[in-house]
Amino acid sequence: MTTGCLFCGTPLRHTLVDLGMSPLCESYLAADQLNQMEPFYPLHAWVCETCFLVQVQEYVRPELIFSDYAYFSSYSDSWLRHVKTYTELMVKRFGLTARSQVIEVGSNDGYLLQYFVAQGIPVLGIEPAANVARVAAERGVPTLTTMFRTEVAHELAAAGTRADLVCGANVLAQVSNLNDFVSALKIVLKPRGIITIEFPHLMRLMEENQFDTIYHEHFTYFSFITAERIFAAHGLTLFDVEQLPTHGGSLRIYARHAEDDGQPVGPRVLELRAREEMAGFTRLDRYASFGEQVKETKRKLLDFLITAKRQGKSVAGYGAPGKGNTLLNYCGIRTDFLDYTVDRSPHKQGKFLPGTHVLIFHPDRIRETRPDYVLILPWNLRDEIIEQMAHIREWGGQFVVPIPEVKVYP
Repeated sequence: MTTGCLFCGTPLRHTLVDLGMSPLCESYLAADQLNQMEPFYPLHAWVCETCFLVQVQEYVRPELIFSDYAYFSSYSDSWLRHVKTYTELMVKRFGLTARSQVIEVGSNDGYLLQYFVAQGIPVLGIEPAANVARVAAERGVPTLTTMFRTEVAHELAAAGTRADLVCGANVLAQVSNLNDFVSALKIVLKPRGIITIEFPHLMRLMEENQFDTIYHEHFTYFSFITAERIFAAHGLTLFDVEQLPTHGGSLRIYARHAEDDGQPVGPRVLELRAREEMAGFTRLDRYASFGEQVKETKRKLLDFLITAKRQGKSVAGYGAPGKGNTLLNYCGIRTDFLDYTVDRSPHKQGKFLPGTHVLIFHPDRIRETRPDYVLILPWNLRDEIIEQMAHIREWGGQFVVPIPEVKVYP
């Protein structure tokens, strides 16, 4: 392996986890594609010995992955509540008004910016997937259909569009040119502007065995220490951080221009940095045992499914998320174990999961077939899904959550 680190260029020699061969996790298949050749790529996460950035190798250009995208953020009620609360917090904390400008990078279907629009605050979404951006425009969210990079940032700044708030949720991991992206954030930010970026926290990923959040569409995985180092290299200071429950445990970092002294570095930054150092996230040995944890989770899930099937039980899935496709392909779970799965997104219904070829139905399918177990693939939405699907208890159905280890909920 001679590929260099996406941030510092150091040759990558140390494995975090090897998940074998896997297809692109959002490449859902139509029925007429099932007999065609399906590309699989190595899904191998490395850790840089210099900056400790965890990353996977790029096999397919982001423009090809995100030009037509199957993920629409608005289909999760709990996620909508999360971002609505976020917009209210930002307006109150930073005094955003009708004279402010908010830019969201990776704005998807307008799920977040719609709440700023409702408060009369000017917004601009930047979203590379044309099919998703169209939905945002239809709901009144101005959206620029392009990848966010320094060239785009310079064009916006030259046209007088710079932001009081630049935000992004679960977009940083999807950036292959990391240095260009962070540099672009600085370019488009007003002198006293604020950046907030949310991403899954590597510490939580490793502590809770969330290996299924690793897939080809996510190039990078961050500790706070590594994120702080990367932003500092581009003239941006992290002055605050929040720990969030979303996606199994995320961070929301707050950044400003290094030369802007209006936002002093707060105690939460110092505390989290110290906690990660104490936990060993600046030492390679901390990363060495994760691969064995992952193998044990695979064994436990397969043990459960083999036992259930031998007892004549039926198992259906709930959800068709990217993380679910990593889990199923790594564990070799196909229709011999999982009868089908369901998803609220009509963009996925009637298609097949990549690699495993499990058919995706509307959620009503569960009531029609009455499975004994429902395997929750987007386990980060466990509570929301258990509430939505509580009726499976009518026939004695039970929920199964695979991460951090197999647990059955009556």
